[in-house]
Amino acid sequence: MDESVLRRIAASWPRRATIRTDLDQIAEPEEYDRTLPDYPVHLLPFAEHPHFVAADPEKRQQVLTMAWLVYNERVIAAEEYVANPTFAMIMHGVFPGADGVQLKRAVQQTHVDEVWHTYMHMVAMQRTREVREVVNEPSYPHTVTYRRLLQAEAETSEKWERDLLKLVWTTVSEISVNAYLELLSRDTTVQPLHALVPRLHARDESAHSSVMVEVAKSLFVHMNTEQRRAFVDALPRALNAFVAQDFEVWPDVLKHAGIEHADEIVADCRAQAGNDLLVRDFSGIRRIVREMELEDDVDFSFGAQ
Repeated sequence: MDESVLRRIAASWPRRATIRTDLDQIAEPEEYDRTLPDYPVHLLPFAEHPHFVAADPEKRQQVLTMAWLVYNERVIAAEEYVANPTFAMIMHGVFPGADGVQLKRAVQQTHVDEVWHTYMHMVAMQRTREVREVVNEPSYPHTVTYRRLLQAEAETSEKWERDLLKLVWTTVSEISVNAYLELLSRDTTVQPLHALVPRLHARDESAHSSVMVEVAKSLFVHMNTEQRRAFVDALPRALNAFVAQDFEVWPDVLKHAGIEHADEIVADCRAQAGNDLLVRDFSGIRRIVREMELEDDVDFSFGAQ
């Protein structure tokens, strides 16, 4: 572990953290432009499906509004159900190797940031509901990333295995989340707030990624052989869960918006080769795999990145 990295990040937190510098932008956001979409249509897995293209524009707009809400739900789930419980475990000494002052300082700051991020996304969602007059929504399932964590946990028998899975899921999430946030953070076609919130979030996560790399390295060297094997085996599973397109959420979204042939639309998209990924940037996890010298052990195709 490079303790100087954690020391530098922790020292910079009062100057860079969005909770310290950008509270006013969330409290008093720019004017809402009803003519702009809430979510980029090209990110919908069924954007070019004939039945969706033929649907009434107002119904397609409703889908984009709900897609934005689903996007935020996925972010919040990663923070509330995965990252924050893991940070609490790290701070409480569940994982050996987390005793350093600089490590704990950086982790606690990251934990504070994540609670703030949940608040940012919550505020953005509520504003959308008010402006778009969303009075009811479909019942969204747990996000694909969290569902797959629950599935992996259900296959274990020991508490240490479940704790380790949360650590791996958090490692992948914290290191890769910018790729998810950047789907919208640089988009100039959507509501300004809908790009601003992911952009501010991503700025914090740039630091969190470095923190989590050092934390994972520190904890890994204190693991026994069985724990290290479990960590390595879980990495590709967690990464696949993080980058996956969530097809379970779309049928109810389409039906709620009044789009006909919803099940057929989603089934056609699931069957289309190469349509199963929402995020395609694996560079963050590739970095930690290299730094931990696990390239020969992690079973994942990173491609030509």
